[in-house]
Amino acid sequence: MTALLAERLRRRVRADGATPLLTYYDLGSGERVELSAVSFGNWVDKTSNLLVEELAAEPGQVISMPLAIVVPGHWLTSVWQIACWQVGLVVDLTNPSATAAVVTGRQWQGYEAPEVYACALHPLGFGFTEPLPAGVRDYAVEVRNQPDRFSGPSPSPGATAWVDTERTLTQADLIEIDGPPARRLVPVGDPWATCRDGIVTALVTGGSVVAVAGEDANQLARIASSERVI
Repeated sequence: MTALLAERLRRRVRADGATPLLTYYDLGSGERVELSAVSFGNWVDKTSNLLVEELAAEPGQVISMPLAIVVPGHWLTSVWQIACWQVGLVVDLTNPSATAAVVTGRQWQGYEAPEVYACALHPLGFGFTEPLPAGVRDYAVEVRNQPDRFSGPSPSPGATAWVDTERTLTQADLIEIDGPPARRLVPVGDPWATCRDGIVTALVTGGSVVAVAGEDANQLARIASSERVI
């Protein structure tokens, strides 16, 4: 059976864990965060354990992810996406209600899911400095004490993995990408295109991704040169 994304991440950690996997730039804030495969995999495993141990998530359950709409390509968005797929959950961008949980950024108001996980989007993964209202969990606090390794079963290739207004994709669909193991620059935009061309392509092809939020052509050119991307 062709290895799904979570297994490809584990292979990457074992084979080339120290080299960069995901680098994220925010041109507005000046933020730059770089994660090796080991660091990224650690965040993914801790988040997967959070989903299973604290949320009691089971394969097939739906996670609404406005985080992927607000900050596509952010390193925490990529962590959440791969963690959900490792557990066998559905990342849904269409319906924030009637789901097991909502994953959002700093805009947590108005969601009615049983659990709302808010991400402060701090470059180092820190949480909120202000208290959150009842019913909203600070992701950084909740994930901190989770185990560093996830040992759950692999999801089914035919299980639904992604839903948006234009497409429904299975776990097997996610890995239908071909190309050389290159270091690619991905200007963030459409949530699915950013995810596909970013972390998914990096894991499937064995390359790495530099995701850039912002549209300054001069800065994009400078980053492309300094990061040695194609």
